[in-house]
Amino acid sequence: MKRKVVVAITGASGSVYAKVLLDKLTAMSGQLSDAGIVMSKNAEQVWQTELGNTAYSEYPFRYYDKYDFNAPFASGSAMYDTMIIAPCSMGTLGRIANGISDDLVTRAADVMLKERRKLILMVRETPYNLVHIKNMEQVTLAGGIICPATPSFYSRPATIEAVAATVTDRVLDLAGFDNNGYRWGQD
Repeated sequence: MKRKVVVAITGASGSVYAKVLLDKLTAMSGQLSDAGIVMSKNAEQVWQTELGNTAYSEYPFRYYDKYDFNAPFASGSAMYDTMIIAPCSMGTLGRIANGISDDLVTRAADVMLKERRKLILMVRETPYNLVHIKNMEQVTLAGGIICPATPSFYSRPATIEAVAATVTDRVLDLAGFDNNGYRWGQD
């Protein structure tokens, strides 16, 4: 089954996660029927600061303005099956947890929750305060998946991209993609 996916990139630190996720989705294009990208201006600035480039604009996906409520995934009728927010800022998490749909990212997340489709938030903050934890609980109770940007090291990653891939591979697994990431107990 081909997937219809929206990826949102917020201004939280962790642009490498977004980059690796977009790289992997590009390589998996045969599993996609459509992919939309929403990226905030803060996310663009953080990407430039952390990765030293503007390569975010070079991926073969359709980009939507953060305030474009005419984007197809702003409605459940467009049948997008998955939304991944990578990285997800605590502000975005808070707005989603409290039903505040003030931009395309939070509207699309609201659509995923109301339609009982996959919403995966790769939250990026440390440490968490009680408000963050309660917001994560609220999104989880509503049907979303919280997948912190916490890498694993079982696979002995040798580069920063390989470290980030330990999280993005997990996200792609959660989203239901046929992904060949590291598997515990398998050579």
